[in-house]
Amino acid sequence: MPRKIPMRRCVATGEQCPKNELLRIVRTPQGTLAVDTTGKANGRGAYLKKTPEAVAVAKKNGALKRALEVEIPAEFYDEILKAIQ
Repeated sequence: MPRKIPMRRCVATGEQCPKNELLRIVRTPQGTLAVDTTGKANGRGAYLKKTPEAVAVAKKNGALKRALEVEIPAEFYDEILKAIQ
């Protein structure tokens, strides 16, 4: 029997994708924001497609802000774009 692929929804595009095709953004218990490359960091997570378009959509419609319930500084979006490349 083939292994089940964990699926997650991109907060910006609303697309359902395999977890390994998405980037996890985390609000840690301390309230800081981080790009979670391992997918296992502690805290509230939100998934974004690894495309500049998805990041732009998330920035425009405030999807990450809603998902993580915290203000997202503009510089953090640059950090996300760097992690995608």
